[in-house]
Amino acid sequence: MAETGHGALSASRERGAHTANGLLMLLVGFVAICVGLFGMLALAGGAPAGLGFVLVGGLGFFLIAPGFYMLQPNQAAAILLFGSYRGTDRAEGLRWVLPWMGRTKLAVRANNIISDKLKVNDLRGNPIEIAAQLVWRVTDTAQALFDVDDYRSFVRVQIESGLRAIGSRYAYDDVAHGEVTLRGNHDVVNTELRAELIARLAVAGITVDECALTHLAYAPEIAGAMLRRQQAEAVVSARTKLVEGAVGMVQLALEQLSERGVVELDDERRAMMVSNLMVVLCGDRDAQPIVNTGTLYQ
Repeated sequence: MAETGHGALSASRERGAHTANGLLMLLVGFVAICVGLFGMLALAGGAPAGLGFVLVGGLGFFLIAPGFYMLQPNQAAAILLFGSYRGTDRAEGLRWVLPWMGRTKLAVRANNIISDKLKVNDLRGNPIEIAAQLVWRVTDTAQALFDVDDYRSFVRVQIESGLRAIGSRYAYDDVAHGEVTLRGNHDVVNTELRAELIARLAVAGITVDECALTHLAYAPEIAGAMLRRQQAEAVVSARTKLVEGAVGMVQLALEQLSERGVVELDDERRAMMVSNLMVVLCGDRDAQPIVNTGTLYQ
């Protein structure tokens, strides 16, 4: 990593490493062994030239043998030369590199993690508990290894920071105003959380394939009060719908009575009928009829 003029470190970038097929080098090592054995047999037969074959075969074997390493599918190895990054090998199978070059393996598979429950204040200052699950993977091995100290710990810390940022950005719930809320707009919140985490983890060469909230609730100290508030809001909303429907039904009844000439209603009778119909339609219990044997005004 090169240092900039302001003292900040520039981001590392992954590049391909110059490595060899391990099976081919295994064949070369076998040839080196055969050369060494041939030299030993020559020395045993009294041929001084056999010493050269022994030296060549032995040197070749001891140079080739330490350079082997194996990569599984979705595994990579960063190649280092005396601490200097020389590239990343992503080819699976038996591989070989010069023995004085170091190899640091890391997985580039998808990882699944569920965060701890965090207590966060939402947009309105209410304490809530929130947790998330996400699927992440390493996309740039050089950044993951050299730009952060421990990329797995870095992921856990950034999940907490991202959750706190999203949790404080929205209210837990808002029935009255129809705003975007944590409880009522899961798709929007999950999309913003993923974008937030991708931006935070980019410095470590990590991307987020999927994330979603797994736990969302009011903190225990206010859960009871908020439950009563939600119940009250639900009752008010239901009553509002009920009154709207009752007013429409009363209006329809009066219009049809007037159009068909069933009864002539003055203002006082009309008011009385409206009152009775609203009581019947909006009451919690069935209305008990009272038979009036006199006139309407008695």
